[in-house]
Amino acid sequence: MIQKTLDNLFEEFLTKESIFTCKGALQAKYQPKNLLHREELVKELASILAPTLRDELPSNIFIYGKTGTGKTSVIRWIADQLSSKAGSIDVRLKIIYVNIKLDRVADTEYRLFAYLGEQLGATIPTTGLPTSHVFDVFKREVDAKDSTIIVILDEVDRLISKTGDEVLYNLTRMTGDLKHSKVCIIGITNDLKFLDTLDPRVRSSLSEEEILFPPYNALQLRDILARRAEIAFKSGVVDQAVVRKCAARAAREHGDARKALDLLRVAGEIAERAGDTKVVEKHLDIAEDRIDFDRVLETVKSQPRQSKAVLFSIMRLNGEEVTTGDVYDTYRHMCMNSGLSVLTQRRVSDLISELDMLGIVSAKKKSLGRYGRTRFISLHLPSVVHGNIHEVLSSEFGM
Repeated sequence: MIQKTLDNLFEEFLTKESIFTCKGALQAKYQPKNLLHREELVKELASILAPTLRDELPSNIFIYGKTGTGKTSVIRWIADQLSSKAGSIDVRLKIIYVNIKLDRVADTEYRLFAYLGEQLGATIPTTGLPTSHVFDVFKREVDAKDSTIIVILDEVDRLISKTGDEVLYNLTRMTGDLKHSKVCIIGITNDLKFLDTLDPRVRSSLSEEEILFPPYNALQLRDILARRAEIAFKSGVVDQAVVRKCAARAAREHGDARKALDLLRVAGEIAERAGDTKVVEKHLDIAEDRIDFDRVLETVKSQPRQSKAVLFSIMRLNGEEVTTGDVYDTYRHMCMNSGLSVLTQRRVSDLISELDMLGIVSAKKKSLGRYGRTRFISLHLPSVVHGNIHEVLSSEFGM
């Protein structure tokens, strides 16, 4: 009976006319032919990298900006254009792109150098060799190419948090040891203070150019969404009021084009599943609740168990604002009842700060006059997910 029901459902899906023509145009991996409202940044970055075409070493570049401001799309588009031009004039150029978060190759300095070496043709085991040996193999492969090698490290701050900044020092100092090749580093990060965290000797070796990508405003987001909607949907499917509303919401909250595109895509999927031939504002409202729900719930689920315990302690206090001491007392008793080891109050305070950075709680310091300053913590969860998260954590901790 279940098999027959599924067959009918899938058959109905295949025979129903889709409202999409190219849904991929609304996804993060889509590379548009034209990059709207980033023309000046494209020119600036291209001018920095242009010396490569004369077989000269360009400056290292660090690109900053919040998520969804076009950093990755712009640099990958320029990299494609640069590679194509270099090939047409017989300039030796190799560009290696690494997404530190998604490619999962930078848990250690060893794995990063092994991955980079493999991209150049080396065969390196995933474990078992001294890191210095792997680096030497990578360096030999670089020099053997007799080329300019551009290494793009997307979310480079994650790399440094895992491996330390010695890896950047080694990469930037490489060119001085090479006889035939040159290495340029392009780092992409959401952390505006990233360079301030580096050791001074590492920073001095970078000789970097810094480029800031500002968030998109509502008009810019509307242009981007309208262009992508033309590609993604059949003509007349998306009401222009939906595009305007989607852009306005995104600009007001974050200026993140990626989230705005996700919102429009999910709204389209909801409309299609409902059998509607147009995407209207009610679909957008449903999509926004669903995305908020999925994002926050998945973020909480992915946290280490100790972070979940701290969050659950905050939820159990049921107050508008509580102090770190209140949270720690509740956390300590909960750990004793659930068999979880008890961390120090200082470490719990650090975990609260991490939850604050994720936007799950709000932790603000307030003055108490002559009694000094203390931190007050409150939940920062959308109501649509609060109950579900409480249920998930209650089940995990047996309460």
